Amino acid sequence: MSGSRIVAGPLPILAASVLWGTTGTVASFAPAGADAAAVGSAGLVLGGLLLMLTTRGSLRLVTGAAPRRKGPLALGAVAVVGYPVTFYPAVAMTGVAVTTVVALGSAPVFAGLIAWRLGQGRPSARWMWATCAAVAGCAALVLGPALDAAGARVELFGVALALVAGASYAGYSLVAGRLIADGEDSGAVVGAMFGAAAVLALPVVLVAGPGWLVSARGASVAVYLAFFTCFLAYRLFGVGLRNTSDQTATVLTLAEPAVAALLGVLVLNEYLPALSWAGLVVLALALAALTTSDR
Repeated sequence: MSGSRIVAGPLPILAASVLWGTTGTVASFAPAGADAAAVGSAGLVLGGLLLMLTTRGSLRLVTGAAPRRKGPLALGAVAVVGYPVTFYPAVAMTGVAVTTVVALGSAPVFAGLIAWRLGQGRPSARWMWATCAAVAGCAALVLGPALDAAGARVELFGVALALVAGASYAGYSLVAGRLIADGEDSGAVVGAMFGAAAVLALPVVLVAGPGWLVSARGASVAVYLAFFTCFLAYRLFGVGLRNTSDQTATVLTLAEPAVAALLGVLVLNEYLPALSWAGLVVLALALAALTTSDR
């Protein structure tokens, strides 16, 4: 892959992953009693609407898309909102470590299998080896603290929700990638999908109770999640999808748990055992391999 394609492809996706990796640390500062799914959904509502209203062509896609575009856009919006409403409850049920492994680790597998099933070709051996290494590194990274302490807490229904979250992420990445490959502007696609998802996510915030948003802390958390982890991150993600395959994009976002783990150590004074640091090294090497060769 040429230097210009790396800058316009994998690197923006990695930058988006860094921003996503701050989500957990920032969300931990939400007011006590704020529902976890509502916190994530609030960021999606505000950020999604901002994406749609500030991106040229988004409203056109939402209101006047050709019939063959409406189905994928609707599916993409459902997949977008499916992530926060399944991931955060899964965290509450089975813990951050197991949920992160299952959701983010399964997303690249779902992406590769779905793309293969849709006739986009079998992933290359390089992609499969790098994906396996990245998933293994991610697992070692986030499971290290749980295994080093009292052991990982597993709830089967929580694991099922985490798998749905992983499939949701893979789903909207594939939908966005296909629409962009078909000639739609990347910003318009992301803006349209997230604008529609914002409408779908609003009831989650309202039903859970939006009272936490009126506090200075709650508003600050919501604004950060909306602007940095939704608006800016998905702008970067859309740019990256122009020159990066959907399958590779989902693997590159495994940088997110690495960033989250490092912030946990530096900001929240969390402990990472040797297994986690080893996983971080393996994950970094796998991501480096993918940034120099798309598929």
